[in-house]
Amino acid sequence: MIERLIVGPMGTNAYIYSNGKKGCIVIDPGGDPEKIAANINMLKLVPSGIVLTHGHFDHTGGVQGLIAIYGTDNIQVPVAIHAGDRHYLGKKAGKTNLQTLTDLGVGEPEEFLPFFDNLPEADIILKEGDEVFDTGLVVLETPGHTKGGICLYSEKDGILFSGDSLFFMGIGRTDLPGASEKTLLDALRSKILTLPPQTRVFPGHGLDTTIERELVGNPFLR
Repeated sequence: MIERLIVGPMGTNAYIYSNGKKGCIVIDPGGDPEKIAANINMLKLVPSGIVLTHGHFDHTGGVQGLIAIYGTDNIQVPVAIHAGDRHYLGKKAGKTNLQTLTDLGVGEPEEFLPFFDNLPEADIILKEGDEVFDTGLVVLETPGHTKGGICLYSEKDGILFSGDSLFFMGIGRTDLPGASEKTLLDALRSKILTLPPQTRVFPGHGLDTTIERELVGNPFLR
């Protein structure tokens, strides 16, 4: 089961994913934690963890709120991220995210502080091939948008959560410090575009797509 919610100031796709059990995970809760929790409760699920495809604040902004909501019910909600992006969380979160906003040319980045102030440290550090929270989703390292960018793939279900690595007819921006278009394209071509063409792709922003559709029409991948 995949439930998509558009959250936060930049219209991020947050996903509630369950593989048929009572538990679920939340992928990229970029804001609106109450909205995410309400949908989890409506679906009669219990969150077992949060997985971040990368560390940008528009994908992490609801983390602390979700932990607080479920903490009142004594439910542990550990947070998983790749080592390359762990500095977007915890003690370094404020400095790292403010610098990202400054690099983006945001005039008053302090306005966004509520989205990354008091973010917790990561509980789980992910790497290539890890299965996340017993869901069947496996980590594929796709750096380039950020150093620790990942996708989450289920061969059994034929689905890919691509974060900001791959979009419908687009790829993640690579004009920020630490980003690299060549690195991102190399990762996409070697790990993502080799997946079965019918694989459904659920990106961090915008419409879902398929590998076949992106192979045919994505101008960045020609």
